[in-house]
Amino acid sequence: MEILGLVFAGTATDRRAVMSHFVEHTLGFRRAAGYDGDASMFELPDGSRFAVHDEYEDHHGTTRTIGFLVADVDLASRELAAAGIAVDDPEQNELHRYVHFTAPDGELYELVEVLRPESADPTS
Repeated sequence: MEILGLVFAGTATDRRAVMSHFVEHTLGFRRAAGYDGDASMFELPDGSRFAVHDEYEDHHGTTRTIGFLVADVDLASRELAAAGIAVDDPEQNELHRYVHFTAPDGELYELVEVLRPESADPTS
């Protein structure tokens, strides 16, 4: 598998509002425009993102996630599965296709594929 870079990092906390305020006002991260998800999403100058999420309920108690950039999330998912790693079904938003997996360290990670603008709409 070829990892092209880091595209995403996230944390889960029962203090989302306080952490989001810290990230925005102390660290100086800019809130992602138009993001209306279940986390506070911030953009960094290099194009990567950082999310502050309420505590994860369905990912084995992990408190953070890292997103590795790949060219093809389906191919990379099959490679992980062939290595014996359970991979969630792919999900998609307007910018990315991604899958979650739990690595041997017990922590949550993601494989992330950046969508081309013309492929962002799955009906096109």
